[in-house]
Amino acid sequence: MEMGFSLAAGLQTQHKMKPDYDIAIAGGGLAGLSSAILLAKQGYQVILFEKEEYPFHKVCGEYVSLESWKFLENLGLPLSQMNLPIIKRLLVTSPSGKELHHQLDLGGFGISRYKLDAALAEIAKANGVDVCAGTKVTDVLWKQDHFNIESNGGNTKATVVIGSFGKRSNLDVKWKRDFVLTKPNKLNNYIAVKYHVQTNWPKDLIALHNFKNGYCGISAIEEDKYCLCYLTTAKNLSRTGNSIQQMEEAILFQNPQLKKIFSSSTFLYSSPVTISQISFERKELVKEHVLFTGDAAGMITPLCGNGMSMALHAGKLLSEAVGLFLQGASTRLEMEQQYTIHWVHFFSKRLAMGRRIQQLFGHPVTTSVFLSFIRPFPALRNRLVKATHGSEF
Repeated sequence: MEMGFSLAAGLQTQHKMKPDYDIAIAGGGLAGLSSAILLAKQGYQVILFEKEEYPFHKVCGEYVSLESWKFLENLGLPLSQMNLPIIKRLLVTSPSGKELHHQLDLGGFGISRYKLDAALAEIAKANGVDVCAGTKVTDVLWKQDHFNIESNGGNTKATVVIGSFGKRSNLDVKWKRDFVLTKPNKLNNYIAVKYHVQTNWPKDLIALHNFKNGYCGISAIEEDKYCLCYLTTAKNLSRTGNSIQQMEEAILFQNPQLKKIFSSSTFLYSSPVTISQISFERKELVKEHVLFTGDAAGMITPLCGNGMSMALHAGKLLSEAVGLFLQGASTRLEMEQQYTIHWVHFFSKRLAMGRRIQQLFGHPVTTSVFLSFIRPFPALRNRLVKATHGSEF
């Protein structure tokens, strides 16, 4: 059974909306929730809008680098008591099924977004955040020294607005952000599909199985379940009549490892969670004084397995910069500059490395050649993994 929360809980938070807040956060994912909790703990009035009702499924690989463990526990999440799988080994296969095994120095743990986001939302509420679940922000307007936030649950004002609404939203389109206006290319026209399954797979092993123009990850999460999630091009789907099942059978199953996993697993919900128009293009971090974080600020390619930790770390960096501004220790411009400098310092090289590594995967020839090249060099493999990960924060 998935953990559940009542719809009434989300509706009740909407009734508590005040006319004015220190911080308004559009999007209740990991970056938004972590920054909300940290800012509320500093004593600020925070409102967070999430268009879905918790708990809900989200497309995600659901592997969290251990660099985030202590941070999450400090937020109030008792990870040590949750009996979560600890992942210390990596398997990568080429589209033909050739294997590369690697021991992960740092490693990670598995937890579903269904469980993690809902738990953080409860922690946010307990710390005084007004969590407006089931509420979609329709516009954010800058008015000299404050913002007017319009939503289907009512309107309010805030001194600072954080955009943490994920990979792509109605606000990205409304604000004509650069990555939305870019024509489809090899960095911005992906789709992703996620299942939860039960299967026979080692709990300490995360695998990345390549196929033509994509790759599929599998790793353990809570309650003897596994996350099975893949990324591919929109062209792969259109070539198979826009049928996910036909695409899987015609393209993914060319990798014998994937064919075995799909055919031997029990799928735990009737249809997958999907998302389209995924972009790995560079994104601005500030627009019209709105501060972007999480996937709204930039996405690392999923094969690097570190997007969740990056979102949490970004939430911490943002809360520090916003806190200084609200204390009067910096101007708005200085807050925006500080956040940008710190974000670039911690994440820009990881994103660039992720884009370069992704170009080597998903093609039968280049993937096999690359895996054959790095197989004898464990030190090189370690360097590649570390280049896309950070340290404990």
